[in-house]
Amino acid sequence: MTRLSHFLLFFIFAYSANAQNDIVLKGIVLDINSQVPVEMATVYFTTVKDSVVIDYATTDKNGVFRLNTKKLDKPVFLKINYLGYQTYTEEQHNLLESKDFGKLYLVESVNALNEVIVKSEAPPIRMKQDTLEYNAASYKVRPDANVETLLKQLPGFDVDDAGKITVNGKEVNQLLVNGKPFFDRDGAMALKNLPAEIIQKVQVSDFKTKKEELSKQESTSDYSSINLTIDEKKNKGYFGKILAGYGSDDRYESSLIMNFFNNKQKISILGASNNINSTGFSQDEVFDSMGGGRTARGGKSSTGGKGITQSNLLGINYSDDWTEKLMASGSYNFSNTINNNKSTVNEAIILPTGNNFTHSDSNTRSESTGNKANFELEYKINPTTSLVIIPNLSQTRSNGNSNSNSTTKDAEDNEDFLNKSSSVSYRENTATNFANTINFNKAFEKKSRNMSFVFSNNNTRNDSDGFNDSNTFFTLEPDKNVDRYQKTGGRNVSDSYSLDLEYTEPVTDSLRVRFGSDFDWQGSSNDQETYDVDRKTGEILGLNSSLTTYTNSKQNAFTPKVGITLRKNKYTLNLDSKTSIVNFDNYSLYMGNETQLNKKYALPFATAQLRYKFSKSKNLTLKYDYSNAIPSANYLMPIANLNNPLNSIIGNADLDPIEKNSMNFNFRNFDFRSRSGYAFSLKGDYYNNDIVSTSVFDENGKRTTTYVNISGNYSLSGGANWNQSIKKEAHTLRYGIGLNASYTFDKGYTNTVLFNAKSTAISPKLYFTYEYGELLTISPSYGLSFNETHYQNTSATSTSAVVHRANLQTTTYWPDNLIFGNDFGYTYNSNISDDFKKDFYLWNTSLSYGFLKKTLYAKIKVYDVLNQNQSATRTISATSVRDEENTVLKRYVMFSVAYKIGNFAAEKGSKRRGGERGDGGDRGERGGREREE
Repeated sequence: MTRLSHFLLFFIFAYSANAQNDIVLKGIVLDINSQVPVEMATVYFTTVKDSVVIDYATTDKNGVFRLNTKKLDKPVFLKINYLGYQTYTEEQHNLLESKDFGKLYLVESVNALNEVIVKSEAPPIRMKQDTLEYNAASYKVRPDANVETLLKQLPGFDVDDAGKITVNGKEVNQLLVNGKPFFDRDGAMALKNLPAEIIQKVQVSDFKTKKEELSKQESTSDYSSINLTIDEKKNKGYFGKILAGYGSDDRYESSLIMNFFNNKQKISILGASNNINSTGFSQDEVFDSMGGGRTARGGKSSTGGKGITQSNLLGINYSDDWTEKLMASGSYNFSNTINNNKSTVNEAIILPTGNNFTHSDSNTRSESTGNKANFELEYKINPTTSLVIIPNLSQTRSNGNSNSNSTTKDAEDNEDFLNKSSSVSYRENTATNFANTINFNKAFEKKSRNMSFVFSNNNTRNDSDGFNDSNTFFTLEPDKNVDRYQKTGGRNVSDSYSLDLEYTEPVTDSLRVRFGSDFDWQGSSNDQETYDVDRKTGEILGLNSSLTTYTNSKQNAFTPKVGITLRKNKYTLNLDSKTSIVNFDNYSLYMGNETQLNKKYALPFATAQLRYKFSKSKNLTLKYDYSNAIPSANYLMPIANLNNPLNSIIGNADLDPIEKNSMNFNFRNFDFRSRSGYAFSLKGDYYNNDIVSTSVFDENGKRTTTYVNISGNYSLSGGANWNQSIKKEAHTLRYGIGLNASYTFDKGYTNTVLFNAKSTAISPKLYFTYEYGELLTISPSYGLSFNETHYQNTSATSTSAVVHRANLQTTTYWPDNLIFGNDFGYTYNSNISDDFKKDFYLWNTSLSYGFLKKTLYAKIKVYDVLNQNQSATRTISATSVRDEENTVLKRYVMFSVAYKIGNFAAEKGSKRRGGERGDGGDRGERGGREREE
């Protein structure tokens, strides 16, 4: 205890002494002509000798900046940067005491044809219209770091364990490289596989659809988009990484990434093969693809955490500017996955008069082979006219076999069963899809006058064949037993085409009117055939008409629409309204009976969105949405689905469209000066004519299911989070708290009795990261989930559950060539039944050593060190409580070798990240004007 007290006293003394070295620098930035404060100007200090950024801040709406920084006894430059103004530069002999710089004036840039424009170094952060731009060279990361590590250093950024990125509390759903996708637009490939050292700028803006982008409309999305620009010095050459590993229990992993950059032309090749549940190309910096690395809790696979998956993947990505007007990008992916799983399920089916209990076991094996090609072609016909074509083609072949057994009782301790079934099945499937989008946009001479044309199609064909051997027994009525030995086949064809025409006319500088029409056509057919087969001879006996169906649907819609956009300095208001006139024709042939069902609808839609910007970093979004959804054909057609002997399903031709009212409220704020931010959101959904399934159980435990409309279902949810980043010399702290809560009211029917369920859930979380230079990273986190449900008119009165999740990640980079990583997690779930273990620990560890100037790494990794991994889950609904356990990946040891290669044409003489100059380095001159890119 004495040692601990001494340590705490020493820490407090050291921190107090360190605080005495802090000084405060402040001032106000104004336009020299108008004397108007300049908001979001970047104020930063660099050393005179080598232009290293010491610290920075941004101005608030009053033009004021305030910077807490360390004393520095060497010459420095005070620099102020803002788009459209000359860079302000003032030299200081040192920074040894707090100082108020008073009023500092910016002079507008005036471009002249005969003027020589000199580039100064880029500031750490700056605003370019609606884009927030970070200069990557201003943020120090390890030489071998990837893009994910770089983004974590940027103020306002957060990247969680699953790779989800948020900027200033706003989720990112698109990540581009030089304005183009890197395999996929979600950016998962770029996040893990591109090295940070090649990135020059990180640009953040509101996400826009291709239509909004081409027509230069404001974004209506509540997501952000990131664009990574490549450093010109690293834009010609190649780099990559090769990894191979083998371990206990015949576990293995291998991967390859190669990138070839030649100015505008970029080619990337990725490959991977493993049997450790990693089904993507993304590689963790420390754990590689081991068990999904830090992104997969419980060793989950692509099947949603069920089973162990072996995967083989190959991909190529290409982008180039063929001419000044014609730009192209595309990718091709090949995948092959094999999944094996053993599952155990215990389910209590809640009925008004009591419960039924079902126990089932299954063994499954599935294999899928896919080919997917994407392409994007953008042609700038002239400065005001653009054409973008985005075709996608994919084919997937899959097969699977399953062996399952189930037993249903009317009491858990009852030895007698209501029904019992066993099944052995095999199925093959081939699916082909072609989708294409054509975007044409024409801008006119008058500002904001615009015409857009968007045509899209989606064509899918699915062919399947299978075999089924099953037996179902009913204790009380054995004459209803079902014995099936059958061959099945089917074909599903779906085609859809849509045309979106829209014209925008500016009424005033701030008011625009949009009007146009959508034209939609959809057609689908589903032909399923089942043949009875003789068990002894294998001879086909004939068509089983009760399990053979044919359905055909056609849907045509004409949707005129009108919209208004009002944009002022502080706010943007969007109002949209449309009415969809729909003809929905359905045909079925079942048991020799033809059914024709024709429906006509006039469905209104309306959206209102208000976005208010209190400042560049503080904004509010309020959105209301009213919509209608037509029931799908399988809900409507009054034909029976008897594929499951224990559950017969029949449609309801009298279903009405679902009417939904939604309200969303979001508020976000991030203070760059204190590097702290917070956000909160509220959302509510209310349904009229919601479609729910309703089941009636007979005395054998067999159910008959149909669909009905119910009004009055609703849900409310809210969330809030706060985070802050503190950096003092080599020490970096990032921490935050979050809270999510929801309330749901659901109504439904079971055994013709109307019930309701009221569910409440709350999930607080805490997270913290400490970094000491390039030597140590410590990241603890904790999350709690609590939910409670109360029922009325069912045999269940209420249920509740608590889930605790704690995690500690540590990585050390000392001694110099050694990397030691640990990922330790604990999960407790009170929701799990007593038949399964309620808690478990998952500990992954990795130790690697770098050779040949850190280009060659030898690693030893252990997954699930304590051998406790499990996959037990409980799902609670108003009609059932379901406990399930599946096969999971258990402990193994992996030995691997990774080799990094790279060669850039202009690499000689460049400095490492952190000491690297910005856009122009030493060439920056006082009063020099900055060339905008």
